[in-house]
Order: sequence, then C-alpha cells, then structure tokens
Amino acid sequence: MSEVNAGAAHAGAQSESNLDLIIVGAGFAGMYMLHRARGLGLAARVFEAGSGVGGTWYWNRYPGARCDVESMQYSYQFSDELAAEWEWSERYSPQPEILEYANHVADRFDLRGDMQFDTRVERAHFDEASGRWNVTTSDGGQWSAQFVVMATGCLSSANKPKIDGLESFRGDTYHTGQWPHEGVDFTGKRVGVIGTGSSAIQSIPIMAAQADHLTVFQRTPNYMVPAHNGALDQGYAAEVKADYGALRDRARTRPGGIDIEINMAPAMEAGDAARREVYESKWARGGFGFMGAYGDLMLDQAANDTAAEFVRGKIRDVVDDPDVADLLSPHNIFGCKRLCVDTNYWQTYNRSNVKLIDVSEEPIERLTPGGLRARGEDFEFDAIVFATGFDAMTGALLRIDIQGVGGEKLVDKWAEGPKSYLGLSVAGFPNLFTVTGPGSPSVLTNMLPSIEQHVNWISDCLDYIRQHGHAQINPEAVAEEDWVAHVRETAGLSLRATCSSWYVGANIPGKPRVFMPYMGGYPAYLEKCAEVVENGYQGFALT
Repeated sequence: MSEVNAGAAHAGAQSESNLDLIIVGAGFAGMYMLHRARGLGLAARVFEAGSGVGGTWYWNRYPGARCDVESMQYSYQFSDELAAEWEWSERYSPQPEILEYANHVADRFDLRGDMQFDTRVERAHFDEASGRWNVTTSDGGQWSAQFVVMATGCLSSANKPKIDGLESFRGDTYHTGQWPHEGVDFTGKRVGVIGTGSSAIQSIPIMAAQADHLTVFQRTPNYMVPAHNGALDQGYAAEVKADYGALRDRARTRPGGIDIEINMAPAMEAGDAARREVYESKWARGGFGFMGAYGDLMLDQAANDTAAEFVRGKIRDVVDDPDVADLLSPHNIFGCKRLCVDTNYWQTYNRSNVKLIDVSEEPIERLTPGGLRARGEDFEFDAIVFATGFDAMTGALLRIDIQGVGGEKLVDKWAEGPKSYLGLSVAGFPNLFTVTGPGSPSVLTNMLPSIEQHVNWISDCLDYIRQHGHAQINPEAVAEEDWVAHVRETAGLSLRATCSSWYVGANIPGKPRVFMPYMGGYPAYLEKCAEVVENGYQGFALT
C-alpha cells in the first residue's frame, strides 16, 4: 500500500468502543500523531473543533499573520520526499501558505478519513475498571480508547478580556485568534486595537493602511527585531535541501532548536564600538538571530541592558514624534517576553491616521455603544480588534473536563500551576499524553521540530507498551515533582522569568504565576527524554 493511501483502509473502520487512540486536535501535532499511529497499526481518530486542519494556522487569519521562524526551518522532518517537493515562497511564510502546507500534508498522507471536524472534546474520564478513557464530544458522541493524546496546542485558547460594557458596543468586534475566514475590510472605518503583542504588531501596519483612522491602546510596549522579509532565495532553498539533515542537526544543538549562530562571548567584554558593530550586523540580518549576538544576554543584566538600549535607539531613529517613540520604548528585560519579528510596525506610528494611547496606568474603563472610554475620554469606533493573545500552555487543556484516577480533575491538580513529567504526561492520568505541554521547551523553541520530537517519543512509547505486553503507563509522583522542581530551578537562572508575560500566565486574571515552559534548552531536554527511554522509561510506572 502506498504511503499516500496507507490511511484509506482506516477510514470509518473504527466503532465507538474499540479505538486504541484518540487524538484531540488536527494541527501539526495531531496530524503527525495520526500518521505515526497508523504506522504502528493503531486504530486512531482525531477530533478537531475547527472545520479543517492546521491548528494555530487555521484559526489565526488576521491581517499580516505569518511565522516568526524562517520557512526553511519551519517544516516537518519525518519525510524526505515531503521536504523535497514542498517549496516556500517567502523567507517568513504567511499564514495562508502555512495553512496550504498543512492541507497538502493532510492530503498527501490521506489523513482526513480518520478525522472528525467541527467536533469539540468536552470530557475525557479515565475508567479504572477497564483501564480505558471514556471521551464525550460536542455532538453527543461517546468514545472509548486505551490512549489519549492531547494535541491541543500551546496558543489555541483565545483570551477574551472581560471589559465592562462589552455587549453594549454597536460596532463589529474581532479577536486576532478567531479571525473571520472571509477576511475583514477596514477601508474607511474608525478602528480601535486593544493590545500590542505579536498579533497586533503584525496586523496593525496592514489595518492602518486600510482604516480611515486607527487608535492603538497599549498597556506594555514590546521589543522587536526586524524580519527583513521578502521572496525566498531559491538558490539558498536548494542549498538547504541538498543537505537538510546538517541544518537540522545543528538546530538540535541550539537552545531554541533553531539553527542560528550564537556568539558565546560575554557582551560586557567587548568595547562599546565593537558591541554595537555586532548588534548592527545581527539587526541587518534580521530575525531571532539577534538573540545570538552574545551568549549571556538572558543571564547578565548589564549585558541585557546594552541590547535593550540598542533597540530603543532604533525606535528613536524610526519614530518621528519623540513622545510616541518614548511610549513605544520598553524598559523591561530585553527578550523576557517572546521577541516579535517586525515589518514596519514602528513606522506605522508616523502615519497621520494612527494614534497611540497609553493605558498602562489607567486601564480601559469600559466599552460604550459607540466605542470605548479610556483615560477619561470617549473614543468612537466602527470596529474594535482584541489583540489580547491566549490563555497559553494550559488554557486549551483545562477547558476540557479531564479526570484521572479516583476522579481527580486536572483543573484541580493544576490549581496552583501545572505539574507534569517532561511536559509529556501527568501523574494520576494514565495513558494520557500532552504534546508540548507545560514543562517542555515548547514555546521557547522552534515549535514544529519540538512537536515532532514529542510525537515521536509518544509513538515509540506506545509501541514499547504494546511490544512488552503492558496496559498502562503513568508517571510516578516523585518523578513528576522532581521535574517540576527542575523546571522551576532552570527558570530561576534566566532573566526571562523576571517579568510579567504569558509564559507565567500574567495576561490571565487569577491564573497562577508559574513559569510554564522548560528553560534548560532544547539539547538538554532531548538528552533527558532519551535517558528516560534508555533506562526503561525511568520515572514511569508500567503495569
């Protein structure tokens, strides 16, 4: 049977009672998990809340949405044929092209037959008597499976702010994470944007070019590095494809899983002129490579200050109004929030139809029928865009009623912050796996290779369980506690954990302030995952 058609025989073959595996989510994690499950001969089914594949790239269709990792590094690695045949058009791929890639993968490997769209998983309860998971879906379906893989994504649960008067506004409202698929035309409209995170920074320049007037409400300014995006050099692409393995091998040795050059010399050992020359060189190259200017930017405050001031200087160079430039200049740790990769964001504030409102000291009071009220002033809008991000890392998981041994609820176990072993599984929830869950490097890395590594680990684990006649795998509580402590300890070594960000849930009122991703670096994490397997799944109880 061909690789493309290998899944066709599975379509419709399962009944509700005899699934081996249920996969929640049809993004890049869910698609690859299904592909691997089929290779193991497992009866698997994917449930997806959206109407198609793509996950993050299905939902986030706001103007200017694109990946902040270069195209030649943001792709699957499991198929040499797939890598060879697919061609990216830009250095940083736009959302429509990434979604096209996701659909190409789904078609090429014939995945849709085992996927159920427009269906949300509402409950997943572990039945101790049968050792199986009972899953309830939004269409009333009742399903049973030995294993469940949560491929729900780290940034998939939209954060809709609770602002007084939200329902009173008579105009149109949009959230960047749930953008209308038909698109939105702001031509001739008065538009308000709440938030200045990554999605706002990508979309504001485009909305400003359409709107009659655009008003941006900023609580915290963000650091940015330039994208210098453009058509992908096809000669470079061919060179990479000729030895893709070498690039990926190098990437696995980098803390973020991205092949960028890192200068390990301390920043403060260089003179001012030499240091500026390094920064200028990285700035001219663009992208996340700027973080590799010096190896101690996230470890030494003095070193970090030099990078922060360099970026603030760039803002002053670009923005005409000194007062606006000052408002746009961050004064927290450079890189403690995820860096934004920018195209003409600061330049947008030189437009006569764009206004920046600082709400850091005086939050937005309420929405009104005609717009919103902030800083004692009424603003009139035809449309308001909420660029307010996500309930990251845990939001999508905790929206599902997940109950483990003894009826323990995941939401209760994580009431003071998420606990997991390797970001892959949770003690007391046997045979349940999380792809890039809290406690894994996930959002601090190149997500697609990190997803693939997790799915490979889970798939190999499922194969091991079946080959050795086991029925269940469950992390030991002590191993989980040790890993949580290690995640906390590594976070404390970096300046990144010192500021309020969505990494610690600071954007969600009432969410426990815990640094959720693993900051020990991608290579160390890969080594730990391999060590656990080599030692017979050390830290897990196999029964």
